[in-house]
Amino acid sequence: MNLIVEQGNTALKLAVYQHDEWIDTVVCKTSGMPELDSLFERYPLENGILSTVKEPDKAWANILSRRLKRFIFFDDSVRLPLEIDYRTPGTLGKDRIAAAAAAHYLHPESDVLVIDAGTAITYEVVEASGRYVGGNISPGLTTRFKALHRFTEKLPLVEETPQVPLTGTDTESAIIAGVVNGIVYEMDGHINAVRAVYPGIFVFLTGGHSFYFEKRLKNAIFAAINLVLTGLNRILEYNVER
Repeated sequence: MNLIVEQGNTALKLAVYQHDEWIDTVVCKTSGMPELDSLFERYPLENGILSTVKEPDKAWANILSRRLKRFIFFDDSVRLPLEIDYRTPGTLGKDRIAAAAAAHYLHPESDVLVIDAGTAITYEVVEASGRYVGGNISPGLTTRFKALHRFTEKLPLVEETPQVPLTGTDTESAIIAGVVNGIVYEMDGHINAVRAVYPGIFVFLTGGHSFYFEKRLKNAIFAAINLVLTGLNRILEYNVER
């Protein structure tokens, strides 16, 4: 069984896979060590991978390397099931690579576009051949709300709401409508632009706000909230197999 550890911008996630089958996921709000101990007690974990978008946590790496039969720290030396066609591969986020690897693995017969709606919104294109073409980065939903509040004197800090008007009727609803609808137009516009180049492209939507935007997009997409974890598991399996 495989242990996947992902240190993101806002959360630490621990996931368990049996080869390519998802078994369990825990989102940690503390150090994560109690949750880690619990997973080792409940599952016969043998292989593991640690991925982080922050500075590497040596304590986590040391613990995992001692407790697992095979441990991989996801850095630039790790073999990938994709061909990375990116001018600065060392700057490409490991979460972006993982999401792209998962999408290609889950839908290998077609070109794929991955939209990850998290702290940042990222767009990744992978051709059916397994070539990662590149992608875009823009601010995420919460990041946009915080930016408006921080960089203006009078705009309040707001949060997403279930209902979003087309046009705001007060300052708060105007911010919500502007930010949410702006992201929807951005996502739909990007999908349309990419489909003009790759007509049969399959679109994945993932990240913490994936289901929030799924019902708002005009384009057909497949929402998969655990896509990054699945990709990290695929990368782990790919290295174990070899």
